[in-house]
Amino acid sequence: MRKRSIPEREGESGDGLLRFFLAGQAVRGVLVAGTRMVREMRANHGLGLLETLVLGHAYLGAALLSTTLKGERERLRIGVECSGPIKGLLVEVNGAGQVRGYLQAVPIPLEREPDSFDLSPFFGAGFLSISRYLEDARQPFTGKVMLEYGNLAQDLSNYYLTSEQIPTATALSIQFSQDGEVAGAGGLFLQALPNAEPALMKGLTTRLAEFPSLGRFLAGGGGLEGILSGPLADFAPEPLARGQIEFFCPCDEERISALLLALPREDLAELSGKGPFPVEISCHYCNTDYSFDRQAMARLLREQAAAGEA
Repeated sequence: MRKRSIPEREGESGDGLLRFFLAGQAVRGVLVAGTRMVREMRANHGLGLLETLVLGHAYLGAALLSTTLKGERERLRIGVECSGPIKGLLVEVNGAGQVRGYLQAVPIPLEREPDSFDLSPFFGAGFLSISRYLEDARQPFTGKVMLEYGNLAQDLSNYYLTSEQIPTATALSIQFSQDGEVAGAGGLFLQALPNAEPALMKGLTTRLAEFPSLGRFLAGGGGLEGILSGPLADFAPEPLARGQIEFFCPCDEERISALLLALPREDLAELSGKGPFPVEISCHYCNTDYSFDRQAMARLLREQAAAGEA
């Protein structure tokens, strides 16, 4: 399987980010439209509705947090480890807004069909971690908190309040059509700056709870600016820069070959001699499959031997 590029739908708004300030630059905010990104994620990973909702929320959250990175080569990783049937997930984004990631359990095992979009039973107890891979740092900076809500938007807000003492509000939303297709996907991230009054964030959190579904708004053809001029208009929004987001994984045959070349000599020799052929390697992050026939494996074994003699 190759990475899939899905066709654009007529009238579909483009994906992207919009940064802004509120209330005289007391609050910084980010809006994301990610309908196409979530649709491509679903197609590549072959996900059902529930899996799309869980992993799609994580993709939208990562896209929002990409704005906390200073350069395109920096990366941020959201990880969830949990006792529920989801088991966990890992999603990574870089400063260019390129998002990739996967669920631990696909399909998510169910005893019965869910009767609501409440995802907390599927998470159970566990931990949320955020790791930042800064360009000049030798090790990532990682923070971890317990899952309090089983709702990624609320748990991301709780992460920043608990680990960094920054009042934060987050919304993540995916709207499905009647035939189960992703019709709209969006997210909102609000974070208090040092000059923000506590009452301001409380008021914004209350307003956020009254928001129409961002996914439904985007599915109806609304744009990100419409959120600022509508539900957030009372907070004096100041639009700033726009940014790009996309589902993207840098894996290719050369990178996968390098992983095979890093195997111990005896393991690579056994694979090259016994197979089974073709040797299939799948990238966890994007679910792209790579095949190596007997001739390709023999070539890799010769390359490894030559490198060892050099």
